Amino acid sequence: MAGPLNGFRILDLSAVISGPFGTMILADQGADVIKVEPTGGDFTRAAGNRMKGMSASFLNNNRNKRSIAVDLKAPGGVDLIKRLARDCDVFVQNFRPGVMERLGLGEEAIRDVRPDIVYVSLSGFGEKGPFAGKPVYDPIVQALSGLASVQGGSDEQRPRLLRTILPDKLTAITASQAITAALLARERTGEGQHVRLSMLDAVVAFLWSSDMGGQTYVGHDVSQQRAASFIDLIYETKDGHMSVAVMTNPQWKALAEVTGHPEWLDDPRFATTELRDLNINDRLELIQSVLVERTTDEWMAVLEPAGVPCAPVLHRKDMIHHPQVQASGIVTENDHPVAGRLRQARNAARFSETVPEHRFGAPQLGEHTDEILREAGFSDAEIVQMREQGTVTSAAPVASETGTD
Repeated sequence: MAGPLNGFRILDLSAVISGPFGTMILADQGADVIKVEPTGGDFTRAAGNRMKGMSASFLNNNRNKRSIAVDLKAPGGVDLIKRLARDCDVFVQNFRPGVMERLGLGEEAIRDVRPDIVYVSLSGFGEKGPFAGKPVYDPIVQALSGLASVQGGSDEQRPRLLRTILPDKLTAITASQAITAALLARERTGEGQHVRLSMLDAVVAFLWSSDMGGQTYVGHDVSQQRAASFIDLIYETKDGHMSVAVMTNPQWKALAEVTGHPEWLDDPRFATTELRDLNINDRLELIQSVLVERTTDEWMAVLEPAGVPCAPVLHRKDMIHHPQVQASGIVTENDHPVAGRLRQARNAARFSETVPEHRFGAPQLGEHTDEILREAGFSDAEIVQMREQGTVTSAAPVASETGTD
């Protein structure tokens, strides 16, 4: 069955994660995403674990897309992109601010050939300000946004990075929602618009809902920021680790009783939710001293029936087999014509009527070049000429090895 975005076409010039992950969400939901890659391919094609020449990073951010390899600096490269844009609803790019304008592919140039297009610019820091032109990677945004400080636990502690590229992926998810909103607005008004999104803005907006309470009230001094009450709720057990997160008074009472420590309920430090938060270090030490006495499974067997929120800490290799993960169907398996059998996460959102489908895996470099060019109206002779000029390239040959490289 076609997904909810079936019928929309997206011209995707973005690379690495922040753009490609976002457009893959839209591709998973039915959009026809044309991935425009440089003739050397997206950087992630050569990154990390690979099987038969295809990297897991590229496979996991580019399924359900078609690939065309274009040299934007070769004769006719820019004109080719404009011709493709004529039949597209969305144009996505994550070059540094100003680069697309210098290439001749800025918003004005693209809108000349498709006036109602949704033009999307993703960047690290935005188009203005002292950092606008700086190179950016995920750790840089974690540092500047305050995220590393939040992850450190408090302003007094050493800042720490999240061990996943949250700014990149959060920007991608935010972009996919913004693109859908812009398409909805166009359906109602008939007009396209420019959607601008920076990684810094995405993270700051993300933090504000739970981590910026001290900066919310204008005109009040900001106290030293301390850890949120849920930030370190990972406990060592006799055979591993688990999380136990008690927020309400009934949950605190149940925890005290099931662990055999009803005296905790009479301790004035823990009488209310606020006091338990203020005395978090003492509370965590007490809970830790008890949980280390039994195995994770033993604690799960008594905490769950008592209504205490808890879960085992799973390694990635164990998570994919957990009964709850399997019941949700979030992890799927599909065959890729080059890389073989793949395990991936499906699109997280589920639709009752327009059910998205896995149409095909991530493409080889330039795999759909001829197909896309013919759809745009180019003749076979023109396609041959573009190949001879180096404007476009063919699909890369399938690697013969069977193991990882």
